Amino acid sequence: MNHINRHGRLGLSNQAPPTTDIGSLLRPLVRLSYKTQMNPIRSSLVAFAAGLVKIKSYSGREQQAIEFIRQEMEALNYDQIFTDAMGNLVGRVGTGKKVIMFDSHVDTVAVTNPSDWTHDPFGGIIEQGRLHGRGSVDMKSGAAASVYGAALAKQLSLLDGKTVYVSCTVMEEDCDGENLKHLFKESGICPHYMVICEPSDNKIATGHKGKAQVVIKTHGVSAHGSAPEKGQNAVYEMAQIIRRIEQTAGRLMDTPGPCGTLVASQISSKSESLNAVPFECEVYLDRRMVLGETENTIKKEMDAIVEGKNAAWEIGTLNRQSYTGLEVTYHPFHLPWQIDPGHPLLKACGTAFKEVFGKVPETDYWDFSTNAVTPVSMGIPCVGFGPGEYKLAHMANESCEISKITEACEFYATLIHTL
Repeated sequence: MNHINRHGRLGLSNQAPPTTDIGSLLRPLVRLSYKTQMNPIRSSLVAFAAGLVKIKSYSGREQQAIEFIRQEMEALNYDQIFTDAMGNLVGRVGTGKKVIMFDSHVDTVAVTNPSDWTHDPFGGIIEQGRLHGRGSVDMKSGAAASVYGAALAKQLSLLDGKTVYVSCTVMEEDCDGENLKHLFKESGICPHYMVICEPSDNKIATGHKGKAQVVIKTHGVSAHGSAPEKGQNAVYEMAQIIRRIEQTAGRLMDTPGPCGTLVASQISSKSESLNAVPFECEVYLDRRMVLGETENTIKKEMDAIVEGKNAAWEIGTLNRQSYTGLEVTYHPFHLPWQIDPGHPLLKACGTAFKEVFGKVPETDYWDFSTNAVTPVSMGIPCVGFGPGEYKLAHMANESCEISKITEACEFYATLIHTL
């Protein structure tokens, strides 16, 4: 059986690991092995997740977290570990023809007001069965579970015919999917199956909404503040557009069934000075799309919002720099997606879920966007599964139930065996 070595990590005894069989007759034996092996690694897994939470890893500043994960992968005897030019870390176990990939991002949103937190947001504190801190839900617990899940599958000799990659990616909070786009292009990896380990409260996420981040700009004419009649105020022009945005958002929310959303998330203006009429005003919109909505849907909607105004709209391209110094340009437009109900990946997830939880699989559909946008656009089948209640993400007092972390680890190893 496995034991915890002097470093507190998963180790091997001299006893040979259990062998695998493609037949279902050995599944009870394998399940018993899972339970047996999870006990000694549980504390190491939780300590690893807590250690990750202690590391501040805002987008573009993830290097320390990436190095911490690399060290853990080395201790867990991954077969290969590498980092790409953007700074994404990948660990591999197995060499089979069937390629499975688990992805987690390790960047987090910022903590703007630590005084709002009951616990130190970077303390990695475990209390009352929960891991507290920034990233505990979104999504360092999922990253830790995937790192250990693949290692567990290797320890139990469940990799026959399979290659499993665990990616720990960067800059997702600002540029979701751009990390995997770069990773796939540089490494040549193209998985047959993809699991996004974003928080789903350990339910199987079958897809998520699309996203369009839109910038609307109004234009005016500058004039001195003492003579506003000589200018045209771009802020006043935008005020009428904002009312249209609000009305459009209300109509979307009133749509029966699953509905898209529209939020004006940021506004700014430009003027020659504080004593001048603004000559430009800009508002940034977050538009979430449901199945059936397309690029043409957004075009018609935005055209109607700016109609008759001295204004124009465009997808709000972002420019960022990774911790390695790589310049990243991101175009935030992604269509909604959902995996086919009869897809073999979803069926395998259902089988693994039943084996781990002993009940009918629970499913969900994410409201938010994830790194899945890249593999889905490439035709790679995707599902989501991860510990943590996603409604707690980006909030003060973010926390994740410890039992959900260990169960997610077991699910990942079981899914590898099932596929």
